Amino acid sequence: MKAIMVMYDSLKRAMLEPYGCDWTKTPNFKRLAERAVTFDNCYVGSLPCMPARRELHTGRYSFLHRSWGPIEPFDNSMPEILKRSGVYTHLVSDHTHYWEDGGATYHTRYTTWEGSRGQEGDAWKGQVQNPIMPDTPFSDYFNSAEQAMRATGNSIYRQDVINRQYFDTEDKMPQAVTFAKGLEFIEKNHEQDNWFLHIETFDPHEPFFASARFKELYPDPDYTDKDFDWPSYTPVNESAEVVEHGKKQYASLLSMCDYYLGTVLDMFDKYDMWKDTLLIVNTDHGFLIGEHDWWGKSSAMPAYDEMVHTPLFIWNPKLGVKGERRDALVQTIDLAPTILEYFGVAIPKDMQGKPLSGVIESNAPVREYALFGYYGAHINITDGHYVYMRGYTSLGNLYEYTLMPMHMKNLFDPAELSDIQLVEPFSFTKGCRVMKVKAAPFWINAPKFDSMLWSVNAITGEMREVDDPAVEVCFANAMARLMRENDAPAEQFARVGLTLEKM
Repeated sequence: MKAIMVMYDSLKRAMLEPYGCDWTKTPNFKRLAERAVTFDNCYVGSLPCMPARRELHTGRYSFLHRSWGPIEPFDNSMPEILKRSGVYTHLVSDHTHYWEDGGATYHTRYTTWEGSRGQEGDAWKGQVQNPIMPDTPFSDYFNSAEQAMRATGNSIYRQDVINRQYFDTEDKMPQAVTFAKGLEFIEKNHEQDNWFLHIETFDPHEPFFASARFKELYPDPDYTDKDFDWPSYTPVNESAEVVEHGKKQYASLLSMCDYYLGTVLDMFDKYDMWKDTLLIVNTDHGFLIGEHDWWGKSSAMPAYDEMVHTPLFIWNPKLGVKGERRDALVQTIDLAPTILEYFGVAIPKDMQGKPLSGVIESNAPVREYALFGYYGAHINITDGHYVYMRGYTSLGNLYEYTLMPMHMKNLFDPAELSDIQLVEPFSFTKGCRVMKVKAAPFWINAPKFDSMLWSVNAITGEMREVDDPAVEVCFANAMARLMRENDAPAEQFARVGLTLEKM
């Protein structure tokens, strides 16, 4: 048997045709939905990028113990488990965070891997002379962020301008290169058995940099403001015209993603891979383009539906179910056990996720509740009908539990490590004691929001805030139970006003 995962970053569920969007052009996602099962109630677990990928490997939540960081020595890694079980695993990706300190142990879990350079200010092409920076509606934000990053020698906006000089034709753009490498692997190995291919593109993550033919799909002739394709992670202070322009920029890149998805589906048709190849198409999280008066995604904002309610499509040739929808509640943590089960490989007991074969066959539920959130921010829970966001009383008394002291793009500073403690093992650390390091939330300047209860339409994703104390108590109790099952540290209970001890 064979398996392919096509993974996107920041793929907005509500802007895909299979999820009801009537103005974006995504014919290959529609084509995929006709050949696979479409999941209507898929939620994230840990946010954002690398925490989500840690879940993809380990099949368990990570946001209660760790912010952004590498795979740990005690972690289960689905591709590595496959590799050790005789399944060949290969990663092709342009996701720049894999090549930074905070993600540097993920790609090496695969048998082989290939990287494509140049996304989002990837430290790629060298140029000493400063380029001419574009003037955008967000220039003030970029300039202030730019100054802060120049002080650390890490300037993603400047580097992005330099990198784009080398993408003069579409075939040189990172997504195009990534899919070309993935198709090359399929061409070379489609007659072989027992392999897993992970094709992952950073798109449609910002910056929304698409080639001209996709921008032409969304003309904006009346727009006269400054051009932009890189929203900031801030409240919306721009005009409705700018917001609409931003949506079209995202849609252009989304249609580019759709096109390259089509090249994989063409391979399935060409070699009749539908008969023996598992196909999963997924994302790590969504994105806000003006919804709820926010840009982007971060713990600075509540985990709105557009960020956490994600698209998911699965074709399993062993089950043969296609063109159907499922509304059972599923999460990112379910993907690792689903792939392991498909290959007949034992699922480690530390994995909290569940194989989705029963959901695909008969919509059999695998969980009553799903936990999700950013490290240090709200703790959130849903049953697919309501979302309860538990507010925190303080940003203090927060600790990182790790044996890999790395942030997103740098090592922990020696000052951070000057007062570390070595604490007893958690249930999932395989007997390893870990470092307990005083930490700040991923977004230290996040505004404080109170607890909120929302009613959610599973089909449209529409959220409506409700006031129902009895339902809130029910969700608070379920949240505490799931946190205990995750062996969450005591301070996580304390900061959101929950009780560690079982009542």
